Amino acid sequence: MAFSKFLESKRNDCKELVAELLKRYSYASILGSDVSSFGITANKSTSAINEGTLSECGFVVKLHNGRSFFEYSLDDISGDKVALADKIASSLEVSSSISDDMIECNTINDEPLVQSFSRECDRSTFTDKDILDTCIKIKDDILSRDERIVNAMASVSCFSVSKLFISKNRELDQYYSWANGFAIAVLKDGDKIVQARETTYSHLLSEAINTLPSKVDRLVDKAIKLASAKPIVPGVYDVITDPSITGLIAHEAFGHGVEMDQFVKDRALAKQYLGDYVASPICNMKDGAASALSTASYFFDDDGVLAHDTQIIKDGILVSGISDVVSATQLGTEPTGNGRRQSFKRKAYSRMTNTFFEAGNDKLEDMISSIKHGYMLFETNNGMEDPKNWQIQCTAEYGIEIVDGKLTDNYVSPVVMSGSVPELLKSITMISDDFKVIGAGSCGKGYKEWVRVSDGGPALKARVKLA
Repeated sequence: MAFSKFLESKRNDCKELVAELLKRYSYASILGSDVSSFGITANKSTSAINEGTLSECGFVVKLHNGRSFFEYSLDDISGDKVALADKIASSLEVSSSISDDMIECNTINDEPLVQSFSRECDRSTFTDKDILDTCIKIKDDILSRDERIVNAMASVSCFSVSKLFISKNRELDQYYSWANGFAIAVLKDGDKIVQARETTYSHLLSEAINTLPSKVDRLVDKAIKLASAKPIVPGVYDVITDPSITGLIAHEAFGHGVEMDQFVKDRALAKQYLGDYVASPICNMKDGAASALSTASYFFDDDGVLAHDTQIIKDGILVSGISDVVSATQLGTEPTGNGRRQSFKRKAYSRMTNTFFEAGNDKLEDMISSIKHGYMLFETNNGMEDPKNWQIQCTAEYGIEIVDGKLTDNYVSPVVMSGSVPELLKSITMISDDFKVIGAGSCGKGYKEWVRVSDGGPALKARVKLA
């Protein structure tokens, strides 16, 4: 597979329309998107091959009139460019009463760049039947392991992205893909029903598919142990977070809270703490499509800004937020390559990409042995944050009790961690020297505007409130 033939056929149309729009606006760009996705699933009673929710094909125009930005989406850009430019311009006229309330911002820096980007993809080497047969085999294997397993599911999904960006001085195109695999076991033990999951992910479909069968042993063992898990006694504990929970903390603590369109609207308390200590001095955190290879990795964002590797926290100090072109120009900063949109039909916002804590210098075994009584927390369930007041809530699928420096067989589930972001981050005393980014997630801005994200990092030792 390669860059979209459809977008390639529209390259000159994009250039012609940009040239025509520049007669009316100080800045004009076009982003063309052609995304194909699929999901293949097998469970105990059914199987399905579906087009994925990420599939889209179309164009979005971004314009600047010397004062404010405008966007306009359309399915095609063929035909008379003068008439199309007139149609776009007439649809973007606003009354003076609305215009007076718009946040004024300078035009963007359209530095010259012509470049093509691509990442290896092996989607074409697998038929849908190949993938479905693998899912069915994994599902049957899970069901055969224990008579208490009442349902099982195996699923593989993949998306392939082609994007074309054209402005006066820029001509960029990119092609890449990502694949996720999921295995789920539902176990019924008496009146209790539990669900366990395992995931795989890679930029290569073959790696995601071939790794998933090896997860079945761990999956079934986990389901059996979760069946005996007890509720945790609420309190303040020393904890160790696995990379999934570490990533959830990064995502909720400094995810939306450092998306700089929230700075423009004064909706994020983090804006007031730039340059201040907000975490333990051993903490370092990054975000960026170029910071890691994962599901949120791309070569340029939806504003035509090259992917960045942004340092958010440096030695405990909050040093930067993440921005799209609009918020950066409104704040007088350089965009960080975080301009993302759910689809060509939706507005671009400042959005997280790969958000994670950097590795430390401690050994995980030393971290565990340092705890007299506490818990190690595993697997993200969900999380919430309040950027204005800097409070977070993170839910782990389960925890394992630590007694006298050793992991026990006592499982607790679910486990909810809550509290103040600075208090939690300043309580971190150890950070492991291993590192993992979890590449299977997605995130909405509020309750909508979904984009693919990843997060992760090393294991952290902290002191937090659990319930």
